[in-house]
Amino acid sequence: MWRSFFLAIGIFLCIVGVECLAIDRAVLNARQAASPMGQFGGLQAPPPREIKPPEWAPWTLMSAGAVVLLYSFTLPRRVGQP
Repeated sequence: MWRSFFLAIGIFLCIVGVECLAIDRAVLNARQAASPMGQFGGLQAPPPREIKPPEWAPWTLMSAGAVVLLYSFTLPRRVGQP
């Protein structure tokens, strides 16, 4: 079970690192809740949130993911077996 857990974490880190390498920024839009007051005078949606990954983030995430992947391959398949 630990082997598959670390394998999934390593793959996730590598994918997020590649995504950070491919994008300059990510804009997260919040869903606007339905207002009971109608179109005028209702609640305003919060402004969109923008995430800019730093220059070091893609390479750090990909290398950490690769290290975790290599670690997952060195774990034994079952805890009770050598």
